[in-house]
Amino acid sequence: MFNTLSKVISTLVLLSLCALAQASTPSLHPKLEVFRPYLDTYWQGDLTQPGKTDKTLDRSHWSRALNGMAIKTVHSINDGVYGGESMIFWDEAKQSLAYYYFTTAGFYTHGTMEFDSENKLIIAREKVENNANGITEVQSSSELSGEVLKVRSRYLQNGQWVEGHSANYQRVGAMPIKFN
Repeated sequence: MFNTLSKVISTLVLLSLCALAQASTPSLHPKLEVFRPYLDTYWQGDLTQPGKTDKTLDRSHWSRALNGMAIKTVHSINDGVYGGESMIFWDEAKQSLAYYYFTTAGFYTHGTMEFDSENKLIIAREKVENNANGITEVQSSSELSGEVLKVRSRYLQNGQWVEGHSANYQRVGAMPIKFN
């Protein structure tokens, strides 16, 4: 009798621990799982151009959104001089990761992403709408390597591909993401 009672108690404890573990790991759409290492983290990257003395810092935060059906990113350059928000989601019709990015400069982008598992890169391709600088497309890659998020981009500007920004983002403590 004691053995049976002990097994029942052990089973109940194990089930309780499993339930707690599931509750502490919020669900994500299976196609968004690749982003889990980026979530609930504040990142900071230095976008200062070579030869410039004024620092250009980009701060961002990635979070789970819409009950795990999307990932939301918010970023701000130099405490709100420029910023934007993205929603990344699985587009069932396109069978692809897709996203929209809205900016404080009044333009927005929409595109698709793919995960290159061999090189551990997220590759994004987007169309740009309403950009005053003649940028119509952007291609970028992001690689999470340990505690560093490496980002590179290039732009189709006035019909020519030009190098965009690149930065290594570090995980930083919680900080407000400001917009002017």
